[in-house]
Amino acid sequence: MKQKQLLEHFVSLAKKLGLRIVQGKGDFYGGSCILKQDKVIVLNKLKPIEQRLRVLAREFADIDLTGVYIVPVLREYINEKGLDLFEMGQVEKP
Repeated sequence: MKQKQLLEHFVSLAKKLGLRIVQGKGDFYGGSCILKQDKVIVLNKLKPIEQRLRVLAREFADIDLTGVYIVPVLREYINEKGLDLFEMGQVEKP
């Protein structure tokens, strides 16, 4: 599946879960924050799409997705990329 399609699937999943994805420009990697009691995932649109997808995978790997229908290729991507960041020590486990 193309990376752009994966990004679209992430956006759809975020809407389904009531999460906002915000894309901005600046000197930051990307991640999540709480804004007025709502979780927001922030992506740097200046970064390559692969990096933005990894940020999304990491953030969705932190969420309990049990019982949520996710397109199989997206679930696989979250399981592979999101958990790889934990195993490689790039991100601390929650």
